[in-house]
Amino acid sequence: MKRTITLFGLCISVSLLLQTCNTRTVTVVQTGFWTVKSEFEGVSRNSAISFTTGNVAYMGTGVDNSGQSLIDFWKYDPSTNSWSQRANFPAKARSEAVAFSVGTKGYIGTGKDGSSGNLLRDFYAYDPITNTWKRIADFGGSARRSAVAFAIGAKSFVSTGFDGNEQRDLWQYDPATDTWTRKADFGGSARIGAATFVINNLAYVGTGSTQAVNQNDFWQYDSAKDLWIQRQNVANTSIQRAYGVGFAIINTGYLVTGSADNALWAYDPGSDSWTRKPSFGGVARTRAIGFSVGAKGYVTTGMNGTKSLDDLWEFEPNL
Repeated sequence: MKRTITLFGLCISVSLLLQTCNTRTVTVVQTGFWTVKSEFEGVSRNSAISFTTGNVAYMGTGVDNSGQSLIDFWKYDPSTNSWSQRANFPAKARSEAVAFSVGTKGYIGTGKDGSSGNLLRDFYAYDPITNTWKRIADFGGSARRSAVAFAIGAKSFVSTGFDGNEQRDLWQYDPATDTWTRKADFGGSARIGAATFVINNLAYVGTGSTQAVNQNDFWQYDSAKDLWIQRQNVANTSIQRAYGVGFAIINTGYLVTGSADNALWAYDPGSDSWTRKPSFGGVARTRAIGFSVGAKGYVTTGMNGTKSLDDLWEFEPNL
């Protein structure tokens, strides 16, 4: 098993004692508001999924350094900075899937079959209380990979992605009826590798790649009105990227990592403006996962060059 690292204090370089059966000294580098946390205990990977329920996060699937797709599934508890393995994802191993949570349950679906390369549209619900999986209605759109997913209230949504062509359709899932309904298409161009976050029951989707060109447009979706509105782009900056991650902390959204660089950008929906924040503390990466729990954001796994990663970084905006 991999060991847990706990950080104390704020400085640029700090030596830490790892309290285990065999004490050893570990040197870590902390940049700005980013802190390295306990590395992911599964194999290194990229193109995984994540969702949060309550005060914990879950992650799994993806592809490892050998190109093998995965079905293992893990829980991360920020309060103890620890990972624990949960019941494996019950279907075909896959990468580039999507995930979201509604209420106390998480949902995983779509993606690329690791053995055949076929695209998928099956979906599964995970119950953290019983640690069990249940197949639900297949995704309402075409089988695809590299889409985005988000939840607003009691409904969830899947959009964009690649089914042989880049797509911009939007589908709503209602867990109460186990049904998918097509909604208004994404406001921007069809794309893959976009990023998303939700603030005050409004979803925001942007960046990604359209016909191999990275994008920096940014859109707001109001599910009550089924309406997309374009928001402020960040022209001539490094926000233009694909396969980055997005997460929200309280009333601010964040975009980081991806095919551009390690720049972290914060979005204020009240002023419709972007602000540059301290760059991500880890190595540059694409196809990572990001999530937030409480007042902190997290980035883990991903790919640097051809190497998959397993480090975990915590971002605290008000440190």
